[in-house]
Amino acid sequence: MSAPAPSPLAIVEAEPLPRQEEVLTDAALTFVAELHRRFTPRRDELLARRAERRAEIARTSTLDFLPETAAIRADDSWKVAPAPPALNDRRVEITGPTDRKMTINALNSGAKVWLADFEDASAPTWENVVLGQLNLIDAYERRIDFTDPKSGKSYALRPAEELATVVMRPRGWHLSERHLQADGVPVPGALVDFGLYFFHNAQRLLDLGKGPYFYLPKTESHLEARLWNDIFVFAQEYVGVPQGTVRATVLIETITAAYEMEEILYELRDHASGLNAGRWDYLFSIVKNFRDGGEKFVLPDRNAVTMTAPFMRAYTELLVRTCHKRGAHAIGGMAAFIPSRRDAEVNKVAFEKVKADKDREAADGFDGSWVAHPDLVPIAMASFDGVLGDRPNQKDRLREDVSVAAGDLIAIDSLDAKPTYEGLRNAVQVGIRYIEAWLRGLGAVAIFNLMEDAATAEISRSQIWQWINAGVVFENGERATPELARSVAAQELAAIREEIGEDAFAAGNWQKAHDLLLKVALDENYEDFLTLPAYEQLVG
Repeated sequence: MSAPAPSPLAIVEAEPLPRQEEVLTDAALTFVAELHRRFTPRRDELLARRAERRAEIARTSTLDFLPETAAIRADDSWKVAPAPPALNDRRVEITGPTDRKMTINALNSGAKVWLADFEDASAPTWENVVLGQLNLIDAYERRIDFTDPKSGKSYALRPAEELATVVMRPRGWHLSERHLQADGVPVPGALVDFGLYFFHNAQRLLDLGKGPYFYLPKTESHLEARLWNDIFVFAQEYVGVPQGTVRATVLIETITAAYEMEEILYELRDHASGLNAGRWDYLFSIVKNFRDGGEKFVLPDRNAVTMTAPFMRAYTELLVRTCHKRGAHAIGGMAAFIPSRRDAEVNKVAFEKVKADKDREAADGFDGSWVAHPDLVPIAMASFDGVLGDRPNQKDRLREDVSVAAGDLIAIDSLDAKPTYEGLRNAVQVGIRYIEAWLRGLGAVAIFNLMEDAATAEISRSQIWQWINAGVVFENGERATPELARSVAAQELAAIREEIGEDAFAAGNWQKAHDLLLKVALDENYEDFLTLPAYEQLVG
């Protein structure tokens, strides 16, 4: 007996949005409902497995490559599927949310790829979730334009051959979408974002000579990659596009995934496009998983942990070697600088740092890298052009000189840098400012000339938590305590009030942001993701 057809999902507590009927069609919602019915139980099991693994790390304070998958790592015969033409050259990728202006600017940026972000760079208001999908549909149909109400400047798409290829990032497995429910149960945000995008655009993208390409965030194991692969197989069959149409790039932004890179590629081998090396979420994951591990796992100020730190270098070198061994692209980290329109000297110093970072990645064998602003595209492009020339990538550079032991990835104490009082103050400053914007529906926020997203807030609050729980003593002799964190937060809140004025302060979410940061930074029980309690306060 066949299973009953799923009912379309209920839209709950959501204000009607302009043109939402073009996205939330009965057919699209039926597809999302089917994804939910088939795959959410496995999602739930894998989230429970995350907690079990975290408990094991708390008990042992170590990680290792998996003995049960040694045969996959030892088998040199398998490779991932060849890259489609639209994803063969990825030397510069720009990231950002899917609001209308960003959609046009990112596609026009000159980058090879745009990471169209429904995850860390997008606060998941219902408006952002639905209208972000609509903006991508409009872009593919070339009916998108935008006029800035403040400046009067108009934006329109360049010719198709000049546009970046879109790689869409859905939300992580831990987040649910409260506005779409089946039998009173919220659908995972990942399935909402993936399902709506795939249903509406898979064939449309094929007709444009591209395809439905995805970045998969916050993956913690090869079993989570297997779940995504099964979703891709089902989705392609459901809408009637050839198997292998989907391509997925997995962000290796958790410490557990760093030990399973080959296995992750293996599970997705018919759909895999590459792996990406990030920084803030990766450091956040180290703090989260090894928070009971004692002094040797205490990180210094986040800005002191560059990609040249020994344990970060082990991670990036292993990623390049793994990707090229298996025929996949290795994509480097983010250049988050936002150019100043007023301070040429700030720009000069920052551009030099960006160039040095991208030169290092290109020389290490990466096939591409991320930037957060169009002005950085030419800088990153020059770094990769200098190494690649006319070649689309350097996957033939196998990096067989790289040898990384399990302990190298968690050798945090190989760093000489220590936490500082200024690092605490910066974590509080950035945390409050980012959370306030997120609660207003903004996920990508310029703070102190850097484009910050949710990963910034995660590492900021995690460092405050870790330093307090480790009893860190700063260089000025002060000990990290809840009282010190509250004092610094009160000072920063007062400084913000003075900076922006009483009216703007009252109109914002500043006190809420302050309170939420302190809650997740000071609670004895460490919250797995800041965005979970924050989502409860997000309006819309």
